[in-house]
Amino acid sequence: MTDEGGSTFQAGQTGLIIRIPEAESAVRGWRERFDHSARAGIPAHVTVLYPFLDESRLDPAVHSALADVLGGHRAFTLRFERCGRFPEVSYLVPEPDTQVRQLTRAIADRWPEAPPYRGRFTEVVPHLTIAQGQEDAALKEIEADLTGRLPFTARVSSVELMVHDGTEWRERASFALGR
Repeated sequence: MTDEGGSTFQAGQTGLIIRIPEAESAVRGWRERFDHSARAGIPAHVTVLYPFLDESRLDPAVHSALADVLGGHRAFTLRFERCGRFPEVSYLVPEPDTQVRQLTRAIADRWPEAPPYRGRFTEVVPHLTIAQGQEDAALKEIEADLTGRLPFTARVSSVELMVHDGTEWRERASFALGR
């Protein structure tokens, strides 16, 4: 997850993520240095939807609706074999990304007032951010290091609701995908 300003999250912001613990040993050091979301408490992840609803709207009805929407999607496996790039950003590519896109679409359809990344992008590309705001040379160094640590797979069986408390991100709830 990234905010629009590149480094400042606001209290009450929320997001839905898929934790990728299998990536932590490979990416933790790079993320701690070059991804402000890692320093703010976000684990290695693929974003499903950010920002989601403001924390003040997270009532039992929203939790129930999230459980229903996410529970209607089967658990799946992602494979990470290569790095990708956005301008000044390096990331790991989850493949296939169809299921992640379906989760994003289902949540955005249910809560149209919360479009992914505030509607800034015409296409949302699932990814696991490693570094942001870096020059090409730094991104090449990161990618060279990670190439030797790939591939790996991750089983996705839940989506986590994260909330920023003004200082860091904390998991508020976990929603199981269907089996």
